[in-house]
Parts: sequence; structure tokens; C-alpha cells
Amino acid sequence: MKTILVDAINGLVNEDATIDQEMLAILEAYPNNKIVLTGANDEQFAHFKLGDAPYEVFTLKHEPEKSNPEYYSRMLEQYGLEADDVVYFEHNQEAADSAKSVGINTYFYDSSVRDLAALKQFIDQSL
Repeated sequence: MKTILVDAINGLVNEDATIDQEMLAILEAYPNNKIVLTGANDEQFAHFKLGDAPYEVFTLKHEPEKSNPEYYSRMLEQYGLEADDVVYFEHNQEAADSAKSVGINTYFYDSSVRDLAALKQFIDQSL
């Protein structure tokens, strides 16, 4: 069963540090394991209340950034996953491209549009 990789800030977590309840409801409909991906350092982790996230949170504290393919390689290695084992959505185009470059099936989620129906369709088709 594939793992769903969830973008943290401007994905699951809004700028005001609240969980996007509509997105959470979509994610909760899947029995798959979920991992929240962020680059947050300790201060940002606290500010956005990532410790309260409903799923495990992975961060490398900007070393490297999510725009660097090494971020995703290290995350996959830490969890013992292959690129084919996961699907991912990300609000930052550069980070989405970076994830794709290591073979991760990635959807660019435009957080200004918030097209949750398209996100759900991507997840449905990718699992």
C-alpha cells in the first residue's frame, strides 16, 4: 500500500497554523500511511504547531531544502521506501519538480486555488 506524502505549510497546515479540515477529511478517507513533509526548523516547527499534526512529520530543517532532490532521497531512505512506494502533493513548484526528479509521483497543489477535487482525483488515480 502506497504512503501518501503530505505537504505541510500551505498544504495540510494553513499560514495561520491551523489544520485544513477539508484536506484532512480527504486524507482520512484513505487507510494509507501518511507522512507530512516540511523543511521547517525548530522555530517554524513550533510556530506552525507541526507537533500537533495528525501524522508523523519529517523535516531536515532546511538542510537541504525541499527544492533539493537530496531531501527526498534522504526521506525515502529514512523510511525504507522507494519512489514507487509513495505519492506526494506539494504547493511549491520547485519542490514538486525536485521530488519528481527522484521518481516520486508528485502533484503540484496550488494552495492559492485550493482545488481539493483535483487533489483527490490525483490521489485516487495514484494509489
